[in-house]
Amino acid sequence: MTVSHLPWQLISQELSETLSKIDANSFDQLVQIFSDTDRRWFFSGQGRSGLSAQMAAMRFMHIGRIVHFVGEVSAPSIRQNDGLVIISGSGQTPVSLNFAQIAKSEGATVVAVTRDAQSPLAQMSDMTMLVPTIASVQFGGSLFEQCSLLVLDSVILQLTAGIPDVHEAMQHRHTNLQ
Repeated sequence: MTVSHLPWQLISQELSETLSKIDANSFDQLVQIFSDTDRRWFFSGQGRSGLSAQMAAMRFMHIGRIVHFVGEVSAPSIRQNDGLVIISGSGQTPVSLNFAQIAKSEGATVVAVTRDAQSPLAQMSDMTMLVPTIASVQFGGSLFEQCSLLVLDSVILQLTAGIPDVHEAMQHRHTNLQ
């Protein structure tokens, strides 16, 4: 195996190529939506997209946002002025579409993170963060799921830029029941 074909280098190359196609204006809109520190945020996704959504929700909790993961027993009902983030590569997952419809009917803001700007989820969302994945050597939607998490982690980085002692504050919020 040559150096240019090591698996982690192939994945790194795919990540870099995909992330280079993220629209800066859309990213700025996403940061702006998340800048409301009083809004409650709900995160959702199915399968591995759901795992990316859970990791993103944790980071938003770490910076002091009020967050819930849809389906957890402690998640309250979504209401007006809340926000729902749905990570769905296809933007067609029936459960995710149903959650988006419920959120919209309650007056909540819906943010879609998807690879398909023409998907039903993107069309019904208030804001769509397009993650334009390329053909991948990885199985299934791995590249999309990885890039979605990196985009949302980048939002965290942007929101916390210039906050003194932000890592200490985040560590204070990190679970100690482990």
